[in-house]
Amino acid sequence: MIRRFDVEMPKSLTEIVAARLRQAIMDGEFALGELISEESLAESFGVSRTPVRDALTLLQHTGLVQIRPKRGSFVYSPSADDVREICDFRIILELQALRRAHSLDRSGTAQALQSLHAQMQAAAQHDDAVHYGRLDLQFHEAFFSHAGNRYLEESYGLVTGKIGALRTSMSQQFSNAREVSLAEHQSVIDLFLQGDFDGLHSLLADHIGRTVEAFRLASTSGQLGEHHAALAARARRPLRMVSGN
Repeated sequence: MIRRFDVEMPKSLTEIVAARLRQAIMDGEFALGELISEESLAESFGVSRTPVRDALTLLQHTGLVQIRPKRGSFVYSPSADDVREICDFRIILELQALRRAHSLDRSGTAQALQSLHAQMQAAAQHDDAVHYGRLDLQFHEAFFSHAGNRYLEESYGLVTGKIGALRTSMSQQFSNAREVSLAEHQSVIDLFLQGDFDGLHSLLADHIGRTVEAFRLASTSGQLGEHHAALAARARRPLRMVSGN
């Protein structure tokens, strides 16, 4: 019998560029709706335009990039309906993942969440918004990594890029956003340990649903356009192939 082994293949240049660009969008290095220059990216990465173009196509498949014929490639620009639907999707999936994680690995899940929450507190104390945002996403992803269902995890992965980009863009809409965020993440841990899923549903609805309200306020006040213009106009550092925290 021929023995088969799982071998992790090295990532292609296109995949590396796509991963770095995805992280840059999630970190706020590009604003929602911003034009992405293939030429500038190729120069920053020190590669030809072909892997950049292919990377943009990969990100288009996840909806994080929109390629418009004869106009160029743009970071996705959500409508109010898009934001609401993403948030509804998150609440449904995250609650189900928490139920499964509680049933399968209550202790391990709680330890992972507590560790991430401690790291989030440290990032907040150092006013490291980028690292805080990444840890925030990892906190929610931990629900799925302990849920024992790869289809749930893969489904959530379809929108994590958009979640990160929205979180970064909306994070400045409330002056006490970080304090509220930390308190609510601690409440998630407490309710999870208690097995209070009705409480978790209400908390997730408020916690995640706040993005909808922030987007509405930013859109109606004009702050969203001002924020995007400021990001687009700033002198951005050339993107490195590997991003740091």
